[in-house]
Amino acid sequence: MIETDRLRLRRWRDDDLDALAAINADPEVMRYILDGAVRDRAQSADSLARMMRDWDERGFGLFAVERRDTGALLGWAGLAVPEFLPEVLPAVEIGWRLARPAWGRGYATEAAAAALRFAFEEHGLDRVISIRHVDNERSRRVMEKLGLTHEFDTVVPGHDQPVAVHALTRPRNSRTASRPGKPGPR
Repeated sequence: MIETDRLRLRRWRDDDLDALAAINADPEVMRYILDGAVRDRAQSADSLARMMRDWDERGFGLFAVERRDTGALLGWAGLAVPEFLPEVLPAVEIGWRLARPAWGRGYATEAAAAALRFAFEEHGLDRVISIRHVDNERSRRVMEKLGLTHEFDTVVPGHDQPVAVHALTRPRNSRTASRPGKPGPR
């Protein structure tokens, strides 16, 4: 578990399904995800099981992100292998998805900054990428705040979705490097 000033990043629990399903059922949240289709409860349950499994199999994954003061689940942020885009493999991607009421409050940047520190300092990764739909300006701004730089544009096979690939290399001394957004493990 990682705590920041406002957030708690933790492993997933079975009782997170209702909140996850609500996030995945929101058309505006899903607008830039693959084909833009919302996910039903069964698809969200499959995603939840996969996110739990990834932690066990890889030693990293997507964190459930909740507010520290209320315990409300806001969404997720963390690390995944972007198998949907074979041309970037091998790679680890930093990503996030938050419920719409959590947008515009800096939560995505705060959570992703903590997940990046986990990637570099705890998991020892040297490079992390992030992939966004080319029209997703909110994610572009988060990527810039995190220090990721645009590398190239491409298309997701099978979905014909135009995406931009951004990347960040581990700072030479990641424990003393400038930390975006101030949050950190406690």
